[in-house]
Amino acid sequence: MRALNFYSSNYHGHLLCRKKTCTIRLGDKTAKYSEGDIVWVTAGNRYSPRKKVFTGVLDRVQLKTIKELTPEDLRGESPDIRSHRDVVDYLSEIYGRTVSEDDTVTVIYFSEIIE
Repeated sequence: MRALNFYSSNYHGHLLCRKKTCTIRLGDKTAKYSEGDIVWVTAGNRYSPRKKVFTGVLDRVQLKTIKELTPEDLRGESPDIRSHRDVVDYLSEIYGRTVSEDDTVTVIYFSEIIE
């Protein structure tokens, strides 16, 4: 079983109320995640205890550049992200390097599995 982990404490609340429906990850993650994969959606920092929020299924996994992201992609990532510039700024902060709208990202849509 793979984990789809979220480090930011901001996301924990969005995950709990199911407002977060996708994640935008810098680079090509298609070797790691595929449509139909069953994952644990977790929250917590690397090398620290993590909390399982729910079991999910990966509905869609797509490669795009940041400038190709749709309004649906932006809303799914976070209700606070409204523009491509917001994504660039956020990913630059998370990954600790300069990111541009031409960078490739993997957009991963997921949904909860009710057990």
